[in-house]
Amino acid sequence: MKVALIGATGFVGNAILKELVERGHSVTAIARDVTKIAAQNNVTAVKADVMNEDELAATVKGSDAVISAYNAGWTNPNIYADFLKGSKAIQSAVKKSEVKRLIVVGGAGSLFVGNVQLVDRPDFPEAYKAGALAAKEYLDILQNETTLDWTFLSPAIEMHPGTSGIRKGTYRSGLENPVFDANGKSVISVEDLAVAITDELETPKHIKKRFTVAY
Repeated sequence: MKVALIGATGFVGNAILKELVERGHSVTAIARDVTKIAAQNNVTAVKADVMNEDELAATVKGSDAVISAYNAGWTNPNIYADFLKGSKAIQSAVKKSEVKRLIVVGGAGSLFVGNVQLVDRPDFPEAYKAGALAAKEYLDILQNETTLDWTFLSPAIEMHPGTSGIRKGTYRSGLENPVFDANGKSVISVEDLAVAITDELETPKHIKKRFTVAY
């Protein structure tokens, strides 16, 4: 498939790029700094600003699907506003491009434990709260999208650099609630998150739905 990947140099985006290439997909790798994208077969690196809807629409046009691993930056003091603005711009650009399929990597904060979303719990880490709130609000926006065949993937509660380097190629999935293991942990490596994303690309099971994955 011909796939446009937004945020291809980020923690998540880089893992998705590797998985897509290994499975033989042709990728337009979109990033602010394309010098971080190694030259390789089936990858075209394109510098683009997600806030520029017309530029982005022209870049993704003709793709079979768009995968957004956009992140406004965890150390960005304006992460809440920038994440929402960028995410909405990407959604609008994909619609302008007439690509129907949009897969968005979101956050775990919008997952429910009981009737409470994780980001609203008192023990939610303050350092990640602004970004998590933005992702939660964007999911609400995306759930009202009727034109695109969208999917929103919430990672496991624990997915960080310390879980990297592991690719089992297997995972369990859920919808609105975190997936816990026998020890009460919700964990996934970024490599296996990329596996789940690419599986959803190749065999869609969550059109116009949010889902989550963990071991």
